[in-house]
Amino acid sequence: MYVNNKDSNSDLCARIIPCLDVAYGRVVKGTNFKELLDMGDPVELAKMYEQQGADELVFLDIKASVDGQQSALDMVYKVATHLSIPFAVGGGIKTLDDVHKFFHAGADKVTLNTMAVEKPDLINQISTQYGSQSIVVAVDVNQEEDDSLALYTHGGSKRVDIDYHQWISEVVDRGAGEILLTAMHKDGTGSGFDTDLLAQFGADFPVQVIASGGAKGPQDFLAAIHAGADAVLAAGLFHRGEYKVGQIKEYLINNNIKIRNTEC
Repeated sequence: MYVNNKDSNSDLCARIIPCLDVAYGRVVKGTNFKELLDMGDPVELAKMYEQQGADELVFLDIKASVDGQQSALDMVYKVATHLSIPFAVGGGIKTLDDVHKFFHAGADKVTLNTMAVEKPDLINQISTQYGSQSIVVAVDVNQEEDDSLALYTHGGSKRVDIDYHQWISEVVDRGAGEILLTAMHKDGTGSGFDTDLLAQFGADFPVQVIASGGAKGPQDFLAAIHAGADAVLAAGLFHRGEYKVGQIKEYLINNNIKIRNTEC
């Protein structure tokens, strides 16, 4: 959709979204989805990012299949009681009943990845029951040794024999409200977002695209938005305290990007 494209009629603002990967009730961060390090308590970090001016938050329970869904539901409830900005949650969601439980606990959106691929009709069910704005489909793409792009599921551990262009088109057709596009080969590297990948989505793309993977500094957020991202998600540079959300926003505003806290 590209909110800042001159060819777009959108009056929406670009969004800055801290991402909190959760494992066993703690926020973690790794490189290329591996070598996870403890980053702190999800509730405390959520409160901090709201105070810094985050537009939304995304919680991804990357060990949900091991840790069990109840701990994730407990976390969502605790976060919801302390947070006033929207947040999405993903991990361990397999049925429409699971979705209802997370919304009942206080989540504003759900994020699907593996189950979207394995049970694509779940996208339709959620969109029909709760509206397309309630569902984000996470698409994890990796650049292979031959420079081709492959789709992955199961936390980046399983390659799927589906063309990712085809998959994204199907996701949109089934009613997803947003695409969370993660370049796995950029994740945790600090080498910048994959702007070539983002540039494949034009101003007429029907849903918003959230860029993920590779942020090192404010210039990377700007580059991602210029390339076509409607929102930019990052984790490590926020968790490590290298930048605050407000610093990123100030940089974007100074570079003529429409962002919340301006006249939007």
